Amino acid sequence: MSRTAIEIKTKLLLKKSAGYLLRAVTLLIAVSIAAFALVSVSPVDPVQQYVLAAGGVSAEQRAELEEYWGVNDPPVQRYVNWLASLLHGELGDSLIYRRPVADIVAERFLNSLALMGLSWVMSGVIGFVLGCIMGAKRGKLADRVLKKLCLVLSSLPTFWVGLIFLMVFSVQLGWFPVGFSTPIGALSSEVTVLQRLHHMILPAFTLSFVSFASIALHTREKLIAALESDYALFARARGESERSVIMRHGLRNIMLPAVTLQFASFSELFGGSVFVENVFSYQGLGSAVAEAGLNSDVPLLLAVTLVSALFVFAGNAVADAIYGIVDPRVREGADG
Repeated sequence: MSRTAIEIKTKLLLKKSAGYLLRAVTLLIAVSIAAFALVSVSPVDPVQQYVLAAGGVSAEQRAELEEYWGVNDPPVQRYVNWLASLLHGELGDSLIYRRPVADIVAERFLNSLALMGLSWVMSGVIGFVLGCIMGAKRGKLADRVLKKLCLVLSSLPTFWVGLIFLMVFSVQLGWFPVGFSTPIGALSSEVTVLQRLHHMILPAFTLSFVSFASIALHTREKLIAALESDYALFARARGESERSVIMRHGLRNIMLPAVTLQFASFSELFGGSVFVENVFSYQGLGSAVAEAGLNSDVPLLLAVTLVSALFVFAGNAVADAIYGIVDPRVREGADG
């Protein structure tokens, strides 16, 4: 590759990276404004929550708390003060846990990332395989049975599936722990990878159980469309076997839609993880945001909102990068 071509590629990469950074900053500002505005107009009262947690305070202490939270300041001034603290890396202290919000978010984010990563892989693999089976066996018994099963699964609430799995596999069979991300009473430094995985399998399977159905149905439709296309008919006319048509012309042309749908499920996974983590008492961001909302923990609630928005944006950005690898035409179109 010539030096000029390298310089052009470098400039395009820097331009694209700058575009992603600008969009990320714009998204976080918009999300922060919306979240802060909703919290401001909601009945959430951080001062009252602190008073209840402390078992009561004096009038002077309450006045100091109101001054600290800026209760009497205009909403715009409160937002500017909070944003300034955020830019300095100060997320405040959690009213529930009496710990820095940054420490709680970092700890919970790793747990949620592991849970969603495992369920994301499981739902993608299972959904893609089932979709290919249904598309290849279209109209046959396997296709009809699996299609009806996926339609039923896609309509089931995630928390209901979690409760059923919890009663069957944890309570009755005793194969998996009843809840939590680590053994009860064990120090975090003493927990092994196998123990964490043992606690994670059932919540991850629950989270992926409902989402893989939509992936399977989508993959089925795309594969059927590819197998009924003109180039597939031409391949059969040339004497290619059905297996060859499926492998060379079917699967190759549904890879990009499959990747698109898989990465688009990031936001759905995070939404489902809120229910799953609460059902299984799994210590992740989903359970943290539920606890923060129920207990009026404003600093933790705002921090989790921003982190979740950034997480979904990062997933979409990774998807855009992978599109160019799966289909070079996407990369060439973006470069042009």
